[in-house]
Amino acid sequence: MLTIGDKFPSFDLKAVVSTDPKTAFTQVSDKSDKGKWKVVFFWPKDFTFVCPTEIAAFGRINKEFNERDTVVYGVSTDSEFVHLAWRQNHADLKALPFAMLADLKRELSTSLGILDKSEGVCLRATFIVDPEGIIRFVSVNDLSVGRNPQEVLRVLDALQTDELCPCNWQKGDDVLKAA
Repeated sequence: MLTIGDKFPSFDLKAVVSTDPKTAFTQVSDKSDKGKWKVVFFWPKDFTFVCPTEIAAFGRINKEFNERDTVVYGVSTDSEFVHLAWRQNHADLKALPFAMLADLKRELSTSLGILDKSEGVCLRATFIVDPEGIIRFVSVNDLSVGRNPQEVLRVLDALQTDELCPCNWQKGDDVLKAA
């Protein structure tokens, strides 16, 4: 699995950005949103139970990520058509403010090393990638356990200080000073 300090892999994937079939589809690549921080999170399957709770939670705080010059991408190995159908049929996903990427060929998830060995779907992996494309944070949960988007935002805040941040540090708290 790729980890802290590794270059995030190149990718070019179909994505869903709305519920309207006429405007829903676009391409998103590692070149998109150049110069921005990126939060890229993966879920196992569309039309499941834990996944929409996480996706909706990221959606609710998307504005806070944007305020930090950060773009959020959600990814699974489902197709863009499955993503569209899920967004159209799940109330919490209809107004989702970020792109849902379709890693149908499993190229990105394989490059990252986050495919579940027995199920062949993405683990619940989250990456924070800096503007130079370097992975600065990785978290991976078991398939049955949802993640905490507020914690991802907290870590992003800490990384963007470029300072030493103690345990449970929150934006606005004092950073540590090396002796």
